[in-house]
Amino acid sequence: MSALILLDYASVLIFALTGALVASRQQLDIVGFAFIACLTAVGGGTLRDVLLDRNPVFWLGNPNYILIACVAALFVFFTAHLVESRYRLLLWLDSFALAVAVPAGVSAAMVMGQSPVIVVLMGMVTGCMGGLMRDVVCNEVPLVLKQGELYVTAAFAGALGAVIAATLTNDPLVILGTCAALTWALRVGSLTLGWRLPVYRARPPRQ
Repeated sequence: MSALILLDYASVLIFALTGALVASRQQLDIVGFAFIACLTAVGGGTLRDVLLDRNPVFWLGNPNYILIACVAALFVFFTAHLVESRYRLLLWLDSFALAVAVPAGVSAAMVMGQSPVIVVLMGMVTGCMGGLMRDVVCNEVPLVLKQGELYVTAAFAGALGAVIAATLTNDPLVILGTCAALTWALRVGSLTLGWRLPVYRARPPRQ
């Protein structure tokens, strides 16, 4: 099994769990759980494949991805009430999902021989868009857009790290491992140490 397929499986599973957790916070029914889990799980990868003109889109060629997302939704539906802080669990699961999905996007673009700019963009799209869709549909403040937090920045840094690593080695484990490590380290730093980017502060116009 190729590295890209393994990364896609891991990304689908973890992002599906985050989608189902958000569904639990919105008190949806079991069909709603499955819908949000699937949307989150395959949203970023679908947009990646459409933009790269990969045919078929990964989950159309292998419906097992949808089955995995539905099983994850079912699991969370019956166990979410046991978790003391679902939001905190969501944040941590989402950080793992980001650290897996960004390398998946990077790998897909590299396999197709795309330029470094496209490799970086596909890593960001794959990592960020599923969670963005999840939060927008569920009417939650998107984690991607939380004020100053390192989310898109973490995805960008991880994808850029992979591009730089690819100039030094052809070993996919090193390239994708660098990508995952950088992405997760920056996201965790934001969650635990408060790492932030400066945000725009409007100044009132002079009279």
